[in-house]
Amino acid sequence: MVFFGYHEIFSLDEYYTYEKLKWEVMELDLTIYIRLRHRVQVKTGATVYLKDIALITAPKTVMNTLANLIVHQVKKEDNNIIIIDGMKVIQVITEQLNDTNIQLVGPQQTIVEVILKKVKMSIPIFLIVWLLLFIGSAVSIMNFHEDVSMQTVHQKLFYLLTGIEDQNPLSIQIPYSIGLGLGMTLFFNHIFKKRINDEPSPLEVEMFNYQQSLDQYVIMNENKESIKRMDE
Repeated sequence: MVFFGYHEIFSLDEYYTYEKLKWEVMELDLTIYIRLRHRVQVKTGATVYLKDIALITAPKTVMNTLANLIVHQVKKEDNNIIIIDGMKVIQVITEQLNDTNIQLVGPQQTIVEVILKKVKMSIPIFLIVWLLLFIGSAVSIMNFHEDVSMQTVHQKLFYLLTGIEDQNPLSIQIPYSIGLGLGMTLFFNHIFKKRINDEPSPLEVEMFNYQQSLDQYVIMNENKESIKRMDE
């Protein structure tokens, strides 16, 4: 007999049966954790599955079912940006699995970017753009040096160090030019496609901030669930 206080509740066999049933009920109480990815890329006409847009943590008995749930079918009328809201994901899961506890962790929306047909870069166009950027950068640097009278500064600095007046102090100008190039390389943290260290460059940080602002704008304006007009 099992006693609670002074009262007999049920026999030992009944107690074990009760505990067994309790654990079985707890196992049937499914808890699914979903973490939506921030951005995914798909091709035109692709089928977007739950495993493509989210990280899933769930019991093994339902993992395969969850992973292969169809969330969206990319159509021709879709734009190149599709917003999948977390509420839609929950709706898709509950339609297939009843009595589930769904915990949405992290981002509440996923940006699906539809990759259109890629156009190969033409070599002549690449060379023209590279030449324009090179000339523009060179002219900008020369205009800056002219505005601050850099040549005069080098002449006076050379005179202070050597006591000799020289209109073209190459011993200062050449190291300065080399240092200018090396400084820009270290500042942007890149030598062509090779990264010097793991730290992001200031340009990459600015591009990241711009992309974050752009994604937030897209989520707010492209997501139909975020905007409700009273006249609709």
